[in-house]
Amino acid sequence: MNRLSSLTLALLLSLATTLPAHAVDVGAAAPEVSLAGPRGQVSLSALKGKVVYLDFWASWCGPCRQSFPWMNEMQAKYGAKGLQVVGVNLDAKRPDADKFLAEVPASFTIAFDAAGDTPKRYAIKGMPTSVLVGADGKVLQVHTGFRDDERKALEDAIVAALAAASH
Repeated sequence: MNRLSSLTLALLLSLATTLPAHAVDVGAAAPEVSLAGPRGQVSLSALKGKVVYLDFWASWCGPCRQSFPWMNEMQAKYGAKGLQVVGVNLDAKRPDADKFLAEVPASFTIAFDAAGDTPKRYAIKGMPTSVLVGADGKVLQVHTGFRDDERKALEDAIVAALAAASH
């Protein structure tokens, strides 16, 4: 096992032993996110009224490289309809995140949580994990991982959330 894999495994094991047994509950209010981003402060409460696709990612996460182009597409396709994609980076070292973003640019909002406080409040157990938050600030869906065959279901959930927000 290489050094990065050992560190990743150690991080995931430590998260698994310090987190509650379940993730945030669907229907519950989404915990506040207030973090620094490259364009200023990112706050979930400031996005109330929008549907938020909150994605937890790290530079060492392989599926994250696949999810970024899809999230860029979702932001472009549905941003004007009320969607805001927010990527929360969990790298301990900002240069690792910056290198990833240089290789896989994001056209959506990015926030940095090197301390790892936000994933604890959301009980994140895998990378990437996305939390779909309705316009009312309540959790609609929690999804771990990212595979090509899941794209349609994830997009359908976004479309349904946007439809519900417009009524």
